[in-house]
Amino acid sequence: MSSAGFTTRPELAGTFGMVASTHWLASQAGMATLEAGGNAFDAAVAAGFALHVVEPHLNGPGGEVPIVFARGGAGGFSSGAVSVLSGQGVAPATASIEAFEGLGLELVPGTGLLAATVPGAVGAWLTLLRDHGSLPLDAVLRYAVEYAETGHPLAPRVAATVDSVSEHFSTHWPTSAATWLAADGAPPTAGRLFRNPALASTYRRLLDAARGPSREAGIDAALAAWYSGFVADAIDVFSRQPVRDDSGRDHAGFLTGHDLASWQPTYEPPVTTDWRGWDVSKAGPWSQGPAMLQALAMLDGVPGLAPGQGAGEQAPTADVVHATVEAVKLAMGDREAWYGDEPDVPLQDLLSPHYSAERRALIGDTASLQLRPGSPDGRPPRLPRHVTHPSGAHTSGRATGAGVGEPTVARTGEQVVEPDGTTRGDTCHVDVVDRWGNIVSATPSGGWLQSSPTIPGLGFALGTRAQMFWLDRGLPNSLAPRKRPRTTLTPTLARERDTGRRLAFGTPGGDQQEQWQLCFWLAHTVRGLDLQAAIDAPAWHTTSFPSSFYPRETNPGEVVVESRVGDDVIADLRRRGHDVLVADPWSLGRLSAVSADPEAGLLRAAANPRGMQGYAVGR
Repeated sequence: MSSAGFTTRPELAGTFGMVASTHWLASQAGMATLEAGGNAFDAAVAAGFALHVVEPHLNGPGGEVPIVFARGGAGGFSSGAVSVLSGQGVAPATASIEAFEGLGLELVPGTGLLAATVPGAVGAWLTLLRDHGSLPLDAVLRYAVEYAETGHPLAPRVAATVDSVSEHFSTHWPTSAATWLAADGAPPTAGRLFRNPALASTYRRLLDAARGPSREAGIDAALAAWYSGFVADAIDVFSRQPVRDDSGRDHAGFLTGHDLASWQPTYEPPVTTDWRGWDVSKAGPWSQGPAMLQALAMLDGVPGLAPGQGAGEQAPTADVVHATVEAVKLAMGDREAWYGDEPDVPLQDLLSPHYSAERRALIGDTASLQLRPGSPDGRPPRLPRHVTHPSGAHTSGRATGAGVGEPTVARTGEQVVEPDGTTRGDTCHVDVVDRWGNIVSATPSGGWLQSSPTIPGLGFALGTRAQMFWLDRGLPNSLAPRKRPRTTLTPTLARERDTGRRLAFGTPGGDQQEQWQLCFWLAHTVRGLDLQAAIDAPAWHTTSFPSSFYPRETNPGEVVVESRVGDDVIADLRRRGHDVLVADPWSLGRLSAVSADPEAGLLRAAANPRGMQGYAVGR
């Protein structure tokens, strides 16, 4: 692979282990776990719990995490099967379309308690540790406990996020004010040590509960404490209290302790497609993961993306940007019409060569301004009223000062704080590979400090992922009790069949996650850039489809590009009819990646300089 000259950091290479994540403290927690004799699963869990503490504006224990992984073997670099562990919680048993209609709402609010699903992150991390790790819970949780108890240097974006919603906390969410603001109402200061003693106490109580005759039994006891014990009890009580959300009104939640007790994470087969000798695996259509696979299938026949096209070049051509944007629009049209936590999503048809060719033929020379879902099995696609009639009454209104519902960056990739307190952050990501060939890719999110009030005594907030449901009946992603929302979280695992090389990667970014991963993938596999150079390469995305987040906006024809793509590319895209927004040169994407190369006997890793938090470590 070419390094394409200068990169912001080296691509790491070694033989022992690699961890890459969106925060240096989480990466180092994972690496310390490897050094202590743990495997990739132990390290991923240690990093995941650390991210709850050090990136609380991006994820938390009340959120969710999808995990894609493969096991190695005694000799290392095994070709073990890829598995998905779904840590996406379901809607509460009493959360129904009728219940929201009774509240006069046509969209699920993006903040507050109505949008809470069962917190899945802790259940998934503990299940991964129990079934595939090798260390006891205290060995991997120690870093999160230490950072919460004795403090960690507060990242600037955390301080800015708290500042943006401090008035809302003081006025409407006093439990959040007690956790995040000083006695005089001042927000915390960036760079200073910040402690969350309530969260530290929660984790210590979890460790106290983790008792049993074996490592596995101890972890099961911790799971019981979380989902049937003190954590579930506190959530049950708190969810019954009305709080302000971004409908502009106070609402209690639907989530109960019984909802937590009746849920557990699930192992599932991935959705996998063959792309030029690579098996690319994603989570199922309850995520947006298959959209990237659909886009790849369409792009496989595009002349500007022939194998080796633009080899060694860091910046893309206008042909490449145009083709990927148009393919993504088509894939996201199908996402809106066909994806959801349903058994009859026509995935085989959506990914078939015949359907992909039909969709590829729709990629013209100019930008499409329409949402164009297809008919993969002959059925007509059906879209939500909010999409087909965007100017009608199918919104519930955006109230000022109502918290923060969207966990993705602003359209230009910048961190924006608006006058009403709305701020857009990111989510998190972590990749790990060890010397035995175990490899993990996970995208934890939800439970952001700014989108739901802090639960007193626990030190964290509930997630708001139910905002991704539609309240129309009869859609694949229609709200229903005990159903998963169609999430944007989408880690990736790929394997090159000829060499056995494994690659794990992903990024924060909401609806942009598939698109920024696509930029990375094409830079790495088509232009031949190494992991770090591919991450550093200029990125782009489109917002010309409905957002997954309240208030579900669409920006027809819009394409956002980093300025580093060059003036000629920008001018060419505008000539083709794209509404181009030029973002700062280093603003789009938060990729990290690790790989295992059996031919070379090497492990590699890279992480994104954008955001100034992500880091890769390894040896």
